Amino acid sequence: MVNVLLKVKDLQVGYGGIQAVKGVSLEVREGELVSLIGSNGAGKTTTMKAITGTLPLQAGDIEYLGKSIQGQGPWDLVKQGLAMVPEGRGVFTRMTITENLQMGAYIRSDTSGIADDIEKMFTIFPRLRERKDQLAGTMSGGEQQMLAMGRALMSRPKVLLLDEPSMGLSPIMVDKIFEVVRDVYAQGVTVLLVEQNASRALAIADRGYVMDSGLITMTGVGKDMLEDPKVRAAYLGE
Repeated sequence: MVNVLLKVKDLQVGYGGIQAVKGVSLEVREGELVSLIGSNGAGKTTTMKAITGTLPLQAGDIEYLGKSIQGQGPWDLVKQGLAMVPEGRGVFTRMTITENLQMGAYIRSDTSGIADDIEKMFTIFPRLRERKDQLAGTMSGGEQQMLAMGRALMSRPKVLLLDEPSMGLSPIMVDKIFEVVRDVYAQGVTVLLVEQNASRALAIADRGYVMDSGLITMTGVGKDMLEDPKVRAAYLGE
């Protein structure tokens, strides 16, 4: 039996008088990489914020590891293995790269394991090693994205949520970020990826969901969706 780690059921979320999410249902199974694509304003980031407890639900439910997590905050969820890299990265700009990585492990007390994992992050992201004593706020956008991903991985998550990791990055840096996403997934971390770059997101996804105007309008196998004429016309400019 396939183990569903994360299940969103008829989710409705609104703020500022706007109904941003209008009844979304999706699931992420253990060992999967699932991509949620859609145009800007479709409700993708709002869905992610609701999953991670930073926006309240109006209706519906979110289950993680078979139990409702409604009302739990991000700190509670990180302890349970659900970590998110937010849109805009959110690094601690006045801390060094090393200090940011240490902050990612704040729920842990295994000092030697934390040190080993920092070394692992430096192997995955060699650029971070080169700048380990540099303040995060002085790094480029791509470097900050690497740091944000490394910081999230320091909590050793079961499920990693990535919100628009390629936004605003150079093509070379986009290549690097997607390479890391594939590597993390290959190492056994379950991934939910929200991404405007539909072609890149679906190319690496086991399954995909298309979100439009607060609703899921299509779902399927990632590579099949990549070839779907409707998806290509709407999101790949063809």
